[in-house]
Amino acid sequence: MRITGGQFRSRLLVAPRGDATRPTSDRVRESLFSILEARGFPRDARVLDLFAGTGSLGFEALSRGADHVTFVEERRDTLRALEENRSALKTADRTAVFAEKVERALTRLPAASFDLVFLDPPYKLVTEAPFAALFASVARVCAPNACVVLEHASRDEAPALGPCVCEEARRYGDTALAFYAPTPADAEEILEET
Repeated sequence: MRITGGQFRSRLLVAPRGDATRPTSDRVRESLFSILEARGFPRDARVLDLFAGTGSLGFEALSRGADHVTFVEERRDTLRALEENRSALKTADRTAVFAEKVERALTRLPAASFDLVFLDPPYKLVTEAPFAALFASVARVCAPNACVVLEHASRDEAPALGPCVCEEARRYGDTALAFYAPTPADAEEILEET
């Protein structure tokens, strides 16, 4: 697995052995960042990488000009790979790692603090009822003009997730990407909280 563009282009990222993680493929990441760059991201963005795994999405964002990335990952073997990648790329001053469940981290992160959020959960989680509640917590930490990217199985439709509206969805083989934005009402509430 390599970083596909920017400052760290072609640098290899390590991943734990086995199938516990499902890193986003290079082809999907290239397509994702082409779409994001057309929207003005990730340059200078504060990024949140949830279910971060090896950190490939967050490190790709840093490579392409993001200001800072916060990673959230709970699995120990995956955290070791994430920390190894962070060390190899010398990004400790531009990153933070929350070694805990996404639901807990979202209660501790400040409101309206992220411009770009990556959600790459286990695919089956996206179709379960509690995911909508988790997504409401994600909306709380989004800046008003934020972009939220959800990676999910292409066999499933992009879920309707109350506090955000799906603006675009793309399919790449078994993987799909859905791009969400906070609704204007949510953006006003977020601004009032800060």
